[in-house]
Amino acid sequence: MKVSKKSPSKPLKIFLTVAFCLYLISSCKTSQPVQNITTMADVPQQDLVKDVINSFSSNLPQPVLPTGADPNSDDWKDADLEAKKPVNPLYASEEARHFLLPPGYHIEPVLTEPAIQQPGAIAFDGNGRMYVLELRSYMLTADSKDELEPTSRISRWEDKDNDGVYETGTTFIDNLIFPRFVLPYGKDCVLTMESDADNVYKYTDTDGDGKADKKELFTNKYGRSGNVEHQQAFMYWGMDNWLYSTVNAFRVRETPGGVIREKTGFNRAQWGITHDDDGKLWFQGGASGLPSYFQFPIHYGNFEVPGEFAKGFDIPYGAAVKISDMQGGMDEIRQPDGSLKRVTGSAGNDVYRGDRLPESLRGQYFYGEPVARIVRQINPVVKEGLTTLHNVYQDQQSEFLRSTDPLFRPVDMATAPDGTMYIVDMYHGIIQEGQWTQKGTYLRTKIEQYQLDKVVGLGRIWRITYDGKERDKTRPKMLNEKTSALVKHLEHPNGWWRDAAQQLIVLRKDQSVVPALEKMALNSQNILARIHAIWALEGLSALKTETVQKLLSDANPRIRVQALRVGETLYKNGQKDIETNYKAALNDANADVAIQAMLSSKFLKLPDLEATIKNTVANNKAAGVKLVGEQIITPPRITRGLGIGGELNKDQQEMLTRGAVIYNELCSQCHGNSGMGTPAGDGKLLAPALAGSSRIQSHPEYAIRVVLHGMDGAIEGKTYAGGMMASMKEQPDQWVADVISYIRNGLSNDASLVTPEVVAKIRQKTADQPGMYKYDNLIKVVPHELQQRDGWKVTASNTASTRIGGNVSPTTAFTYEGWSTGVKQEKGMWYQIEFPKETAISEIQFNSAAMTKRGWVPKPNTPPGQRPMVQTHPRIYTIETSSDGINWQASLSTQKGKDGDNIIALNPRKARFIRIKLDQGVDNPEDDIPWTMKQLKVFELN
Repeated sequence: MKVSKKSPSKPLKIFLTVAFCLYLISSCKTSQPVQNITTMADVPQQDLVKDVINSFSSNLPQPVLPTGADPNSDDWKDADLEAKKPVNPLYASEEARHFLLPPGYHIEPVLTEPAIQQPGAIAFDGNGRMYVLELRSYMLTADSKDELEPTSRISRWEDKDNDGVYETGTTFIDNLIFPRFVLPYGKDCVLTMESDADNVYKYTDTDGDGKADKKELFTNKYGRSGNVEHQQAFMYWGMDNWLYSTVNAFRVRETPGGVIREKTGFNRAQWGITHDDDGKLWFQGGASGLPSYFQFPIHYGNFEVPGEFAKGFDIPYGAAVKISDMQGGMDEIRQPDGSLKRVTGSAGNDVYRGDRLPESLRGQYFYGEPVARIVRQINPVVKEGLTTLHNVYQDQQSEFLRSTDPLFRPVDMATAPDGTMYIVDMYHGIIQEGQWTQKGTYLRTKIEQYQLDKVVGLGRIWRITYDGKERDKTRPKMLNEKTSALVKHLEHPNGWWRDAAQQLIVLRKDQSVVPALEKMALNSQNILARIHAIWALEGLSALKTETVQKLLSDANPRIRVQALRVGETLYKNGQKDIETNYKAALNDANADVAIQAMLSSKFLKLPDLEATIKNTVANNKAAGVKLVGEQIITPPRITRGLGIGGELNKDQQEMLTRGAVIYNELCSQCHGNSGMGTPAGDGKLLAPALAGSSRIQSHPEYAIRVVLHGMDGAIEGKTYAGGMMASMKEQPDQWVADVISYIRNGLSNDASLVTPEVVAKIRQKTADQPGMYKYDNLIKVVPHELQQRDGWKVTASNTASTRIGGNVSPTTAFTYEGWSTGVKQEKGMWYQIEFPKETAISEIQFNSAAMTKRGWVPKPNTPPGQRPMVQTHPRIYTIETSSDGINWQASLSTQKGKDGDNIIALNPRKARFIRIKLDQGVDNPEDDIPWTMKQLKVFELN
């Protein structure tokens, strides 16, 4: 079962180097510029494996039982605390010999260090170029020192000579702070974001040199607080043309009016999203070591399915790694081989949909367990509409891929353009965040015993192959092909080709292919092509009601399911005549179709929902129909897990309900049922789209002024058939707050609600407004957010890190990481921003969150609600401004801070310096409470 294939031989490397040198010489004889492209021959031939080995201490560390640890406890009983030789890293050709695979399978490297370091994920663009997420700052020490330094990157690699090795690459984006994902998004373009940030950016290479030179905001409000393991990751293009991510309980989508979003269920995932041939998303948990959500599409909410994992599923069967370096301690370790006894961490996933591995692998689910050093193959068994997952190799007490090399760390995998499957191997010493590797822990003792903290800066990407099935050597060129050629790729046997072609068709918005797509959707003999054609039509906004109705009567239940899902778009856009089709589908004899009809009915909030669901459950005895029906009527309460935040309270929910009534009665005729704008012919809209509007999502004063006083004329140079928005100032403050809150929060914008008190203040401030606003005049008096820039100098009287491995910089106040004085609040403490030029600041916003009282030691299993919390907001403060940083003027005095969000309105005064200064500290000498701020925002007037 041990299979290996060596990396390219030394003579081959010499040949490649010589060939490249000859290319450089010949290129000098032409007048054409040489692109800044890197080949493997260009990469400095630093021997990183040797560097790691040379970094080991010659004096073997002698482990000792930490002070206070009980040698007879579950964590420490029978622990080996003898001095040990370090775990030496192996070259890729040597590591390959340590893999264990089923008969017939082989593994070979396609890209390794030094070209890449610490890879965390991969993705391919339409030309088959591989983007690598290089997490170069991950766990460089056991204390995660410098983990949030801007040293990570996204590189792009090609196999130009088609020999199976990616030898040519560029650094597409450099100097990133632990990037969360890379998603190719059309030609020479990717989406990504950094840790602790809130914005997703689109990076584009406009000059063809392989490096992004254009950065644009794609969407905001996407981030969350937490260590690097607990933040959102893996932005993923679903077959339904929405973008999903782990952790976040929403999905986003780019439209002509902006990026919109819709709430989803909680996916509880950390590092991995994939989808199957029917477009269902599969989310991969992290700390659980298990797939986190996979029963039904996540946008229908959460359903709890008992027994969705076969008995024994949580038991891993890794190879003997001997070193017993598991965070849970000795009771989590199988002896005597030192392997993991129960799954505890997972990363990366893939539903294999290629065509160059055995047919039996199609539709199988794979995921990595880097603590166990395994890649697991899962067989999903569907019965009466419910899925149960089985470990394919459980009976043999084995796994699809194992390794006896303790440094093998599978963190991602993907069906590749060549039809095989690629495995991303971080090849790293520590695979646990610093929060759990502190001094005194079992894991820290093992890290130091084997010097695992020295094994950094490596990484490999592997290809899985099979006897008699050669990889597909056809090089994709979709970015250069006409859209009509892309339609043909929807019939490809490799799911990667179909996905890439559909995405590019949708991004190009090329309506010329609509007839071909309609023909394929209705008549093709290839069911997979039909499914992609259906969603390509949806993505082009070219889906017709009659097409959906024909598909709903198709003989194949898989197509009927797709028709129900895709029809949701039409219904949301006002085509209510398909309601009867949904109700008819509830009576479908096929359990999967009936379940889908129930899910769609719930999502669309069809009339008489409860009665129709009960009728379906009574007439269809399938277990899945019963479970889904009962949980639609009585939803399970989801209380814990990543991404599960606070819900709106009763008053806020009532406000949005009132606002929805106002919007649907008064606003939807022009702005559209879903806020996308009502078409008025000739490509025009009656009124601007509100969903996804950056104007609506930004400072609420813009929307309040427009509703109170109206607006006339063009907006950002664009005119609308409706012409103007009438004034609503005769309406009371509560009415205005209700409708604006619904528009800002209920129409895919996910912005804050507006209170009647805020409306009243702006009403009073704008009482002298003579008539309707013109956009160009309005935008000058509405605060807009300033993005923190390199030219700003941010300082503070005191600064400390807010988390293990965090930065010690006042600039972290602008992120989810946050800033802290680190010591008890005292009078005179300050936080200051110096701008490159005088700026009129009109508002400051920040969040000061409660924290657990410092020094408190929890008892085992203490619930979060019983932890002693302290409020870290500034007690009493003054806002001061200055032109020179020496002479200061008070803009706002003796202000009281509060727990949570602080919004401070200022009378704009031009100044180069602004600071917040404490007038009062924490009085009680026993209260060691620092001052903290995160998500700091600064607004100015244009």
